[in-house]
Amino acid sequence: MKQQNLKNHGKWVIGYHLITFLAILTLIIGSIRGLLKSSDDNLYSASLLVLISFILLFMFYFVRSFALKAQDRAIRAEEKLRYFILTGKALSSKITTRQIIGLRFASDDEFPTLVEKAEKENLSEKDIKAAIQNWKEDLYRA
Repeated sequence: MKQQNLKNHGKWVIGYHLITFLAILTLIIGSIRGLLKSSDDNLYSASLLVLISFILLFMFYFVRSFALKAQDRAIRAEEKLRYFILTGKALSSKITTRQIIGLRFASDDEFPTLVEKAEKENLSEKDIKAAIQNWKEDLYRA
């Protein structure tokens, strides 16, 4: 496996991000088409199929967002502890969660300096990642 860096750290799971999304999208289109062509005899079942397809779409979104939110909380706690271990001080409350998520890729040598720079210059997560010289991999992010 290649060394993780700014260009390749994002993770796409083809089965989830592409195939499942396309399957749900196909189900939505097909169920709406079926509903529009339904007769009075099958209107109820056709409308239920449309409802189920939209429920799946919402689940597709929320399953991912809830997992990422939990990981963001864990990353925030880990990086706050890391900052305290490296500096002996608490991490500033002005640093946002998105900034911390970007900072997690910084090596221990540049982490405290990047934290200060991110706070002073209000750097975005993307800017922080671009400023990292020695990339620290995070292979456990889902």
